[in-house]
Amino acid sequence: MSIAQQAITPVPSFFTRLLAYPVVRIVLGIAAVMLPITLTLALIHFVVPTPFRVVWPMPLAAVLSFLSYRYFTTVIEKRQAAELALNGAARETGMGVGIGAAVGLIVAGVLAVTGSFIVTGSSNSWEVLLKCLPEQIMVATFEELMFRAVIFRIAEQRWGTRTALAVSFVLFAVAHLQNDSIGILAVITTGVVSLTLCAAYMLTRRVWLPIGIHFGWNFLYDGFFAVPVSGHAARGWLQVSLPGPEWLTGGAYGVEGSVLTLLVWVVATVLMLRQRPRHVLAH
Repeated sequence: MSIAQQAITPVPSFFTRLLAYPVVRIVLGIAAVMLPITLTLALIHFVVPTPFRVVWPMPLAAVLSFLSYRYFTTVIEKRQAAELALNGAARETGMGVGIGAAVGLIVAGVLAVTGSFIVTGSSNSWEVLLKCLPEQIMVATFEELMFRAVIFRIAEQRWGTRTALAVSFVLFAVAHLQNDSIGILAVITTGVVSLTLCAAYMLTRRVWLPIGIHFGWNFLYDGFFAVPVSGHAARGWLQVSLPGPEWLTGGAYGVEGSVLTLLVWVVATVLMLRQRPRHVLAH
């Protein structure tokens, strides 16, 4: 290269050099996903009267989170967000909902056989399902955008798949430590679930399949069965009793604190990882 060519070579700006650090991009990506959720719900809470805050605020917050993430990839990362591509999104999401619900039904079925999962009745109305639906849409959306599209994706690009899986395991589990009644089994299970969701992301390199799995599990136990989800109070349509030892039923935390749930999600993780493209995990 000549001296003249060296003289006109542009010097990267401070911001460009800063973005070369993956941790910085992860922090900015998390902010892009979480701020629309937090600010939208706070604004609606203070501005919109309670009778008019029914159903729509949480789905709206989820949509704004998607748009903010897309803005992040376009402006900060200078690329198109292929992980948000809409072609085939409905099919992948539906498949994910089926997988998440199926895993949940396997756990419920085995517990029922042991006498530790008993349906005792139902609430007076199907409306309880609709009350749970918006929240679980929002939760599945922003958690998968944050943990899969931001944290796992960027960590994998920089440090490889194995490290990214380990980071996702730890951070997803740590994010749930503040939940009520959490125990060691629940912490480990939460980390394993994160591995399953990462494997689902690797299968398609898009967020729709993991969003579906996440939603399918949560809505089954929060909307259909009245069983605590990650320590949150039960609200579902079918009232459920969970007699038996806490290590089997999960106790007040819900079935995510059960050793059975841990084993089922370990199997799901292994099966999902086996379906990945063979070059993945090579580094």
